[in-house]
Amino acid sequence: MAKEKKTKLGVWVILGILFFSLVGFGTTSLTGTSNRLASVGQKEITLNQYALELRQAMDTLRAQLGIEISFAQAQSAGISDEVLANLVNRRVLENEASVLGLSMGDEPLRERLANEPAFQGLAGGFDRAAYKDALARIGTNESDYEQLTRDEMAATLLQLGIVGGIETADGFAALRSVYLGERRDITWAILGSSVLTEALPEPTEEELIAYHEAHKDQFTTPETKSLTYAVLLPSTISETVEVDEQAIRDLYQERIDDYVVPERRLVERLGFADEAAAQAAMEAITAGTTDFNTLVAERGLSLDDVDLGDVSRVELAEAGEAVFAASTDQVVGPLPSLVGPALFRVNAILAADETTYDDARDELRAELAQARARRVISDSVEGLTDLVAGGATLEDLVANSQMELGTMAITADSTDGMAAYPEFRDAAAAAQIGDYPELVELSDGGVFALRVDAINEPAVQPLEDVYTLVRSAWRNEAMETAILTKAQELAAAMTLDTDFAALGLTAKIDPDVTRRSFIDRTPEGFTQQVFATEAGGSFAMPYNGAAVLVRVDAVNAADPENADVIALRKSEGDAASAGIAQDIFQITLQQLIAKTEIQVDPAAVNAVHSSLQ
Repeated sequence: MAKEKKTKLGVWVILGILFFSLVGFGTTSLTGTSNRLASVGQKEITLNQYALELRQAMDTLRAQLGIEISFAQAQSAGISDEVLANLVNRRVLENEASVLGLSMGDEPLRERLANEPAFQGLAGGFDRAAYKDALARIGTNESDYEQLTRDEMAATLLQLGIVGGIETADGFAALRSVYLGERRDITWAILGSSVLTEALPEPTEEELIAYHEAHKDQFTTPETKSLTYAVLLPSTISETVEVDEQAIRDLYQERIDDYVVPERRLVERLGFADEAAAQAAMEAITAGTTDFNTLVAERGLSLDDVDLGDVSRVELAEAGEAVFAASTDQVVGPLPSLVGPALFRVNAILAADETTYDDARDELRAELAQARARRVISDSVEGLTDLVAGGATLEDLVANSQMELGTMAITADSTDGMAAYPEFRDAAAAAQIGDYPELVELSDGGVFALRVDAINEPAVQPLEDVYTLVRSAWRNEAMETAILTKAQELAAAMTLDTDFAALGLTAKIDPDVTRRSFIDRTPEGFTQQVFATEAGGSFAMPYNGAAVLVRVDAVNAADPENADVIALRKSEGDAASAGIAQDIFQITLQQLIAKTEIQVDPAAVNAVHSSLQ
């Protein structure tokens, strides 16, 4: 059975997923001359190809994280290594396919190109002009792209040959489906303090001392640093900086499209080859024999393909007046458009919206003031750095600048005040008593320097200082133990005839529980314990300060002819076969890498990296 593996992105090709999707790459280098970044057997990797895939990987990472990242950050995350490894692996397969004489003929290539969405025209189907334009945009030509596509298709054929013929693990799948298809009917309840009939005894001094000693970690203070810091923040001086009124008005005009939004429409547009075809389609919609969605589907398009988004009257040109006169869900046309005669459907009417200068002024003034404050701080950094280098104390910095003095106690978990800045937390964590202050810039344009005045090491608090906390913790633990003990007593005495209501418990009945079932408000290991218990058996488990009492009412063996079990058998068999295929493919790929001559030009790699800095 194949074990689950954690490998770097792009290093291994997994069965069932096309391991690459070529978008076409030229053979020219970043400077326009022919150059090669790496050779893999008889195949090569170009600088442009590596650069393009690296950019795509960075775009993907940005989309996943939802933030802008630099190339240096992407490189530190290992993206460049993964992209290069992926490219090398692909070329290894393509090279081996070439050595074995595997190739693709013209017809499969033609079909592949014809089905590529990027090469489709507005009317659907392969469009040679769109094909050439798409290749030109990525710096390649038809000959190079088609050769790369042939290589890819041959390598895919090789991949299928490596893993093809692996039989489904029927025996294993049958055993797994019976195991996973087994079900339990259970009745259970949550027990709280109400099940206790006697009050808890008060803890003795000896018990509190013992509890405090056994749970020192609960009563240990974290390492705490007492800091003094000098800080200058844009928000501190932004109210005092002067902002020219004309600059505020200029910024308002610069962003006038954000503040004065004309009436707009959410519109879809379906173009036609000529006026007659468009008119016939409009008449059919009017007659009720078809509708806009049907016309789109008949053209092999989706609604996304015809969606213009929100547009203004001006953007619709000659069609603007008619479209803006239409109501929601109305289809109008034929009307002239960039794609010829077209029908337009209005999906929503977006009203005009205006924010006046007076309403926007304070917001714009604050933004400009913040920017001005950041420049003021930036201009003062050199002088402050010189002061620090000359041995100035934090108090000296405050006396000779607009910086302000502050103090705080900080731990590794602090996030308030200045600790809200990651740069401040990092500097505080690294600083020690006696270190000279260093000027550090903040993400919002501010600067600070800090000094460690004292470090309080982690220490166990004396019992007398945390007496109330210790007593409360002891009582909580005693309560949990008493509840669990009571639940265990009930479980030991329980039979299939026991009425939960007679015990004062609110029963929950869950039939057909499987090993993969999730039951809310149950402790970890709950389902496993259910399946470790025979029919008629009961057990108790601690849970969140309370306990659960469970009775297994019935054990239902899996029915091999049940539709769910049959589906389970198939999915388990497919998963096992895919795992075996993955292992076989990975081993084969490693062997191919070992026997293939691979040469990577470090200078070429660095050239690509430099272009992305």
